[in-house]
Amino acid sequence: MKEETITLNTQEQKRAMVLNQIQAGQLSVAQAAGVLDLSARHVRRILAAYEKEGPAVLAHGNRGRKPAHRSSEAVRAQVLDLARTKYQGCNQQHLRDLLPEREDITLSRSSVRRIMEQAGLAAPRQHKRPIHRRRRQRYPQEGMLLQIDGSRHAWLQERGPWLTLLAAIDDATGKVAAAVFREQEDAAGYFLLVRQLVECAGRPLAFYHDRHGIFAPTGVATEADSIPEQLVGKQNPSQFGRLLEELAITSIAARPPQAKGRVERLFGTLQDRLVIELRLADARTLEQAQQVVAAYLPRFNAQFAVPAAPPGSAYRPLPEPSQAEAIFCFKYLRTVGADNVVSFAGQHRSYAHAEVEVHERLDGSLAIYYAGRCLSTTPAPAEAPLVRARTGPRVTTRPAAPTPPKPRADHPWRKPVIASKWTKSLDNNTPYSNSTQCSASS
Repeated sequence: MKEETITLNTQEQKRAMVLNQIQAGQLSVAQAAGVLDLSARHVRRILAAYEKEGPAVLAHGNRGRKPAHRSSEAVRAQVLDLARTKYQGCNQQHLRDLLPEREDITLSRSSVRRIMEQAGLAAPRQHKRPIHRRRRQRYPQEGMLLQIDGSRHAWLQERGPWLTLLAAIDDATGKVAAAVFREQEDAAGYFLLVRQLVECAGRPLAFYHDRHGIFAPTGVATEADSIPEQLVGKQNPSQFGRLLEELAITSIAARPPQAKGRVERLFGTLQDRLVIELRLADARTLEQAQQVVAAYLPRFNAQFAVPAAPPGSAYRPLPEPSQAEAIFCFKYLRTVGADNVVSFAGQHRSYAHAEVEVHERLDGSLAIYYAGRCLSTTPAPAEAPLVRARTGPRVTTRPAAPTPPKPRADHPWRKPVIASKWTKSLDNNTPYSNSTQCSASS
């Protein structure tokens, strides 16, 4: 008779030992039920099967069998091939999300992790051990506070230049409300970010940001500031600060980076997921990257955003949407030159020496405002050249200087000038010198 080897785990070995003690009369069924944490009826059932079939009855019936819902070998091989080629660099959760979206393969995260670990494919980035901090409570309503920041990264990898992603994330819901790619972190980029936000959702109550010079707050004027600033008593705001004042958005500056951890964690997630999305779309330029991020944000928000505690929104629309061009621009005060004449409303009016406000719009165009009105402007003509074209015949000899006329005999210079105390006369025949002829008056 062929011997059969049965492997029991720790729990099954414990049950076999207790059942042997019951058979030896060392334990009662009630005592065994307390030791095994089972009911007395279930202990009797196990004991009957153990006396009939032996230790094999204690092993689980599915041991050694393949699960009915196990992924096929073809699917497992396809997942491994995609993880090594097309989706190389994806973390396990992102790979699990991409498989049903792009490959029509539906697997759980644990299945993807198990397939990759069995094949020796480790996670692309090892997560650091989390440092437990006291988390700040979220703002209660969407639109009350948005965190904004920029992240310079190799978003296009080796296919294009390094870019900076500017993003705004809602504190209450974790929803990415706006995102803009720029060559670098600049004020014009934040203007575009805020305009995208206002046009899509509205004006939030406050922005939470770092202490970059773009967000420089308005301080008390000092002797180093201009005379108008000293007269007002405060410094002029930055261009972005002026924009927030016109939009009635409060500016809050954070001190440590951990204070705005929500937007920092956002960039960590996007550097994993958005980089893959840009690579799959073969984005190589800033314009292509902007198209990809605009299409990706709805899917990102659907997966990661959470509902706010109270319903509703704190976003506010623009009072006059038609004034967007006059708000989202750079404004400079300039004084009109003496030779400037502006045509406005069919009339010619001189604005010479008037102080006007120059608006540099985000598309590069310029607009001139005076007393709150936009003036009709035309490009200035090119400067006249210093050397003009010759119109007459070329002169080859230098003409002689004209002979000055001879003074008349009765010319005043020929007569003595009588003063109250001194008299000075000039001789026309001798050159002028500091020496003079003086005589006392009689």
